[in-house]
Amino acid sequence: MAGMSFLVDTSRCTACRGCQIACKNWNQNGAGMTKNLGTHQNPPDLDGNTFKLVRFSEHLKDGKPVWYFFADQCRHCIEPPCKDAIQGYVDGGVIHDEETGAVVYTEKTKGVPVDEVRASCPYDIPRAKDDGTVVKCTMCIDRVRNGLKPACVKVCPTGAMNFGTRDEMMALAQERLAALKGKFPKAQLLDPDDVRTLYLVTDDPALYHPYAVAGVRPGISRKLALRKLFFAPARNVAKGLRMG
Repeated sequence: MAGMSFLVDTSRCTACRGCQIACKNWNQNGAGMTKNLGTHQNPPDLDGNTFKLVRFSEHLKDGKPVWYFFADQCRHCIEPPCKDAIQGYVDGGVIHDEETGAVVYTEKTKGVPVDEVRASCPYDIPRAKDDGTVVKCTMCIDRVRNGLKPACVKVCPTGAMNFGTRDEMMALAQERLAALKGKFPKAQLLDPDDVRTLYLVTDDPALYHPYAVAGVRPGISRKLALRKLFFAPARNVAKGLRMG
């Protein structure tokens, strides 16, 4: 499989949030109103100005508090369900770049119901800006096309964030997994056959984040299916009439 991939090695993450800030800076995203929810995680969730978020999850293990850090971002799915959700409303709202595999939203998503797009995503990623444009991580495709690493990878001081060809990242992931298995028997890669953002965790994925692995969000599939079956073909017919 060609294209590029991330490897997020959570065993090396110190939650410095350098990746989170670099993402915000490169995308020129502003700050949003936030609040303290009793955790170091801030903002509380992804939003229209936050495409990458280091999640902090605290649990008790053998009577002692243990932190799990998870640098959450778009997985750039091999077969992105959000693409179908958006194309049910507008053509050209999503670019699935052949060279890199990046899934990139365009300004044509403005006005597309973000709740439907978000519900189609098994990782609960898409959000909307104040103007209604649906947004998320772009894989820093503007940087990558110019031979640069994504901003989050560039600033990571520990090697938790990695980026390269699909083959390079899969090989590195298997190498790191083998090195960790002795100390962490539950170490695993999350959904490696389906995504381009590969996460390596050392414990049960549910301890990191409810959407660390693909989840099914019921109640949207029928709506999306009907829209895809009826509205998109009708729009294509109208386009053909205009061209004729």
